[in-house]
Amino acid sequence: MDVSQYLEIFIDESSEHLQTLSDCIMVLEKEPDNKDTINEVFRAAHSLKGMAGTMGFKRMQHLTHDMENVFQEVRSERISVDSSMIDLLFKCLDAIDQYIENVKNSSDEGTEDNELIIKELNDFIAKANGQAVEEAAPATNEGSAEEENENTSDELQINLNEDEMDTVKSSIEGGQKVYGVKVTVSKECLLKAARAFLVFRAVEEFGQIIVYHPSSQDIEDEKFELDFGFYIATNEDEDKIVAAVKSVSEIESVLVKEVSLTETQQEEVPAPVVEEKKEEPKKAQETAPAPVSQKNAPKKAAAKPVTNRTVRVDIEKLDALMNQVSELIIAKNSLVSISGTDGGNSSQTFHEQIEYLERITTNLHESVMKVRMVPIESVVSKFPRMIRDLSRSLNKKMELVMTGEDTELDRTVVDQIGDPLQHLLRNSADHGLEQNDIRKKNGKPEIGQIYLNAFQEGNNVIIQVGDDGNGIDTEAVKRKALEREIITPEQAEVMSQKEIVDLLFMPSFSMAKKITDISGRGVGLDVVKSNIEALGGDVEVKTKLGVGTEFTVRLPLTLAIIQALMVEIRDEKYAIALGSISNIEDIPVSEIKYVQAKEVIHLRGSVIPLIRLDNVLDIESKEEEPESLTVVIVKRGDNQAGLVVDKLIGQQEIVIKSLGKYINGNKLISGATILGDGEVALILDVNTLM
Repeated sequence: MDVSQYLEIFIDESSEHLQTLSDCIMVLEKEPDNKDTINEVFRAAHSLKGMAGTMGFKRMQHLTHDMENVFQEVRSERISVDSSMIDLLFKCLDAIDQYIENVKNSSDEGTEDNELIIKELNDFIAKANGQAVEEAAPATNEGSAEEENENTSDELQINLNEDEMDTVKSSIEGGQKVYGVKVTVSKECLLKAARAFLVFRAVEEFGQIIVYHPSSQDIEDEKFELDFGFYIATNEDEDKIVAAVKSVSEIESVLVKEVSLTETQQEEVPAPVVEEKKEEPKKAQETAPAPVSQKNAPKKAAAKPVTNRTVRVDIEKLDALMNQVSELIIAKNSLVSISGTDGGNSSQTFHEQIEYLERITTNLHESVMKVRMVPIESVVSKFPRMIRDLSRSLNKKMELVMTGEDTELDRTVVDQIGDPLQHLLRNSADHGLEQNDIRKKNGKPEIGQIYLNAFQEGNNVIIQVGDDGNGIDTEAVKRKALEREIITPEQAEVMSQKEIVDLLFMPSFSMAKKITDISGRGVGLDVVKSNIEALGGDVEVKTKLGVGTEFTVRLPLTLAIIQALMVEIRDEKYAIALGSISNIEDIPVSEIKYVQAKEVIHLRGSVIPLIRLDNVLDIESKEEEPESLTVVIVKRGDNQAGLVVDKLIGQQEIVIKSLGKYINGNKLISGATILGDGEVALILDVNTLM
């Protein structure tokens, strides 16, 4: 059976189950008697086992099977959850995660058997449940003896309902043979439902299964012991049916008996088929679901509602769709441009159609954008486990508080933001928080607080990562910078606190006293900054010595289509993202002041520095200075600046086209767009300008 076509689904769903396990085990550490969580862990482990078995990943299947066994004992209240079990379960998750990584990279699970972990899992059951196992042993043997007798009997009767009886009868009257088949799987079989599925596939090459006992749904849900049965209508001989069943592995025995027309006249049809298993209500609840996606599994009452009307779509297909929308918007801009040049000759109908097209393209763009938006929860959900592990390895008490996990971002942004956020959190844990004894001495709570808050602000998503630790010692940073000759003593004298903190983002600038496998404040912060800026975002730091530090990451909602203000500098057109603009002012030249030889304007109580775009973009200056300047006031966080432009063209929806490697060195330009008249306009990066 070729399962390679299911690899992507397997990887996606396994990752979901793995995250569910991680979240639940974190809950269990705090609430070891939480029944809902214990059941949830059991279900996720069972689903993982089933999926791994179906894909043929035996090592992963055995590991998850033994995890499931441990949780079966926990559910039966024969073992209680303690810290050593939690540590062992996290080891299991790391091992399963490695299997999934191997599958991603090579379509194979690898050769690591994880025997030590499996032995520890089995020791848990043996140690905690030794006496119960000995008592239960005779009962098990009796049961299997009964099953053996039952399996060898070919005189079993089964009641068919009227519809089933008619189906069997009509097949025989139609000239086909109908065989009753009873299949017994081996006791060691881990995946009875999967084996049954393979048996059905094998025999259906020779005919059609017309009746299942128990029902096909019960077989899928593994609601049978070791045997199941079915009736098959076929034109082939009995030998071929037997051979087809025996071609499936882990099959103990198969019994086949042909049904005659006279037998269908009777109330009962004799056939070697097992009775459908009736279960007590309590046991039915505890029965684990089939090894399929766990999306619709019952959740805790407090959990968020599960969306089950979803379709997995490859991101490349969405990119192609977005590209088509982009082209449509460019075409719409061309039509708008043409209608504008015709002046009064254009008909009213033409204008109406343009407006209609504009509405359609805007709605289509918004719809595609919503499809591409995913909650950042998919990235941040792994962080609580990471902080727990760091707490142990650093021997510091700490907890992570997260808010706004349902904040949505473009999928491409979400995929790339995980590493920078992880780095900032590790910095807070390692360098931000003080040791437990120092915190006590300073009158702080012994458990250090690390927080991650996400929320939407206009066209941006803000993610704040901070701690209530010692903060950044700016004097120490200044001394280090002087020592490394990054700044001169004269510069150090006049540097503001913000400028000193920004030194941490310089390549290879580190404040770590020793290199650790975690990180020091400063190690790799330049990489964090460049990764965030590559996404069109920026990062700011606020710190107070003895109180704590906060990193604020600002990201655009999307990287594809934006609302922009088109401006002209001499004869060149440029675009400025509307989300960065706070207002536009007409400033008389006489009101320009100077601070440290730099031009500023005083506007409504704020001192705003001016940026002459012609100088920055290396365009020839005007021969004569006009009496007043058109200034676009842009903002980045709490800071503002005024961009001096020649002319305002107007607001426009533009498609961002990447310039690739061609002008990689120039950070001022974040991309380009094609205007309605076919002209190319460059998009200015406000963050870099400021």
